[in-house]
Amino acid sequence: MSVVLLHAAQSLTKKNFFLCSMIVFFLSSGWVIGVFPIAGATEEYALEVPLGLDEDSLVIPKDNPLTKEKVELGKLLFFDKRLSRNNTIACASCHMPALAFTDGQSVSTGIHRQQGGRSAPSAINRVFSSAQFWDGRAVTLEEQSVAPFVNPVEHGFADHNELIAKLSTIEGYKPLFEQAFGTRTITIGLVGKAIASFERTLLSGNSAYDQFGGEGKDDSLSARAQNGLRLFLVKAQCLRCHFGNNFTDENFHNLGIDWNTDHVDLGRYHVTKNPKDLGAFKTPTLREISRTAPYMHNGRFGTLAEVVDFYNQGGIKNPYLDPVIKPLNLTDQEKEDLVEFLQSLSGEGWQVEPPRKFPN
Repeated sequence: MSVVLLHAAQSLTKKNFFLCSMIVFFLSSGWVIGVFPIAGATEEYALEVPLGLDEDSLVIPKDNPLTKEKVELGKLLFFDKRLSRNNTIACASCHMPALAFTDGQSVSTGIHRQQGGRSAPSAINRVFSSAQFWDGRAVTLEEQSVAPFVNPVEHGFADHNELIAKLSTIEGYKPLFEQAFGTRTITIGLVGKAIASFERTLLSGNSAYDQFGGEGKDDSLSARAQNGLRLFLVKAQCLRCHFGNNFTDENFHNLGIDWNTDHVDLGRYHVTKNPKDLGAFKTPTLREISRTAPYMHNGRFGTLAEVVDFYNQGGIKNPYLDPVIKPLNLTDQEKEDLVEFLQSLSGEGWQVEPPRKFPN
């Protein structure tokens, strides 16, 4: 019997396999050709980009293309509380689907009910961003995905080796890693790639605003929301930082949060050590903003009305206040209209059901 193993990256029916194998063998009756998936064969994940989002702006690393197997594995890891030292905290504990992947708290609660110093930003539309966290200390979503595991206040592992040792005792995960990555050996790098892949599928678009602008549905925005849009673009100056399809400049700004108190979080400065970054934090997306209260890096404001009031007064004065932050002189009615516009940025594409069971 003669056996020839040929590897090819090709499309099989409508499923795109990055790696497949063709086994050709000779029997007395003649040649027989069979196509069989091998370990690590993966199916491309077709990301459905909702109306209003720019597909050309997606940030998907070449070394971590989206595949169905990685997304499914990442989803399990994201929701599995065993990925904490005492089985009480999952990624989803601070990024809950019901709350647009936030937790509704001013600052997040981790292992042993310890509280951190910052709020949990939404995991939605992270595929449009490189730098992660409020201070941008993670330069990729893969890096961000594994950082909380070794935070003593969050998942509580002493180091990533401790997490991997625990995860490797769950036999049911090994074939899933093999399907996704072609190996049963679990590493922190592969964990990060899987979770990041799942998070990149959490998209928000096709909002009332998108339908108003993209499909010309004039009745999708109320008259007050339309006035709020005009204010957003001009008088309220929101567009200076919240622009593009994801309503963020992906930059860092000092707004003066807590500079009138005894405690000031220095934000981006902790990463860069550059004085110009003192008290600066990343501009969040405004997608799903009405679902992700409280607001700011420390959850200082409970409502959008409070946020608009804060910007209307020009933030809080301090030596490092961003020059784009100035009093806006909005009337009460204009502030209400602006809030109504912000509420129109709630869309779809991010709603998922948590897993019903996990590997054993």
